[in-house]
Amino acid sequence: MKELGQLFITGISGTVLTEDEKKFIRDENIGGVILFKNNYESPAQLAELVNSIQELRDHYPLFIAVDHEGGRVIRFREHFTQFPAMLDLAKTDSPKQSFAAHSVMGKELRACGININLSPVCDVFTNPNNKVIGDRSFGHDKETVSLFVSSAIRGLQTEDIMACAKHFPGHGCTTKDSHYDLPIVKKSLEELREEEFEPFVKAVKSRVEFVMMAHMQVDSIDEELPCTLSKNAYDLLRSETKFKKVIITDDMDMKAITDNYSYGEAAVMALNAGADVLEYRSMDSCKEAYFAAQESYKKKEIEKADIDKKLERIYDLKKKYLKDYKPLYIPDIEKSVGTQENLNVAEEINKIIASKSENSNT
Repeated sequence: MKELGQLFITGISGTVLTEDEKKFIRDENIGGVILFKNNYESPAQLAELVNSIQELRDHYPLFIAVDHEGGRVIRFREHFTQFPAMLDLAKTDSPKQSFAAHSVMGKELRACGININLSPVCDVFTNPNNKVIGDRSFGHDKETVSLFVSSAIRGLQTEDIMACAKHFPGHGCTTKDSHYDLPIVKKSLEELREEEFEPFVKAVKSRVEFVMMAHMQVDSIDEELPCTLSKNAYDLLRSETKFKKVIITDDMDMKAITDNYSYGEAAVMALNAGADVLEYRSMDSCKEAYFAAQESYKKKEIEKADIDKKLERIYDLKKKYLKDYKPLYIPDIEKSVGTQENLNVAEEINKIIASKSENSNT
């Protein structure tokens, strides 16, 4: 089933596609590509890369995703307008400034052909020892995080960039980093509802298009499986937030998953649990996972009706955002990326943060 490829987002190796990468994306109808700093040299190069990726599409354009949060998590630095970490941005006490910042991010990403920003972080920063989230969060309480999450989503999606609320069910109370280990959370469901779930509920009310499932084990949800592979977790996300759109996994190359499961095993488990889209930093990992899922589908270990529902959700988003796709005209890009107008927005935000900091110290 060629459409199965739509459920996969793959990384690529460099600033241009190799012939092998082109063949895999085109022949298997892969749904999207995620980009990192090793895929970026300049806005013009980035746009040319995206054009070359989109040439491989079967019918619908591909999702082109990136982590562009601001602060320390940003893949494209030079030429792009830089914004402070979200914990600092929230010190403006102004969701309006958050909207403005994310609107600029959206404009600049869209100019280069990106259509998904894997942002905002909806985790509540409740554990001061949590280094993996830390200043990526908007705050230490659910009210602040919910308020700024909403403005971030609206800022991005006003510019036709699909936003992604992450990392459900909430990574802010953990100490372990799922890039290297499996975090385990002992909070009860009542405690999660009281704090962690609220920003995700707000994100869904703000019409976010994606929610990302975290690689963490929450004993009150599932005592055996990480959330990424647990049907309980996906069912809970749907029921608690009333989310009807696309659930994407965190990077399936992270050690929280790969130390315990093969790529193929984890892919089949995640799809059967409720994931709509699986994300891989490495194309080699994506290939292994994809072909294993394809084999399981042929053996009817993955239900066709379930895949059809996932495809419907994916196609609904592609129709909404990508139906009028046109190749990027490279000379136009400098009119949108790193402009003085955009830099002024960042400068205004930094001034407000500095002023607030100064006042709090006097």
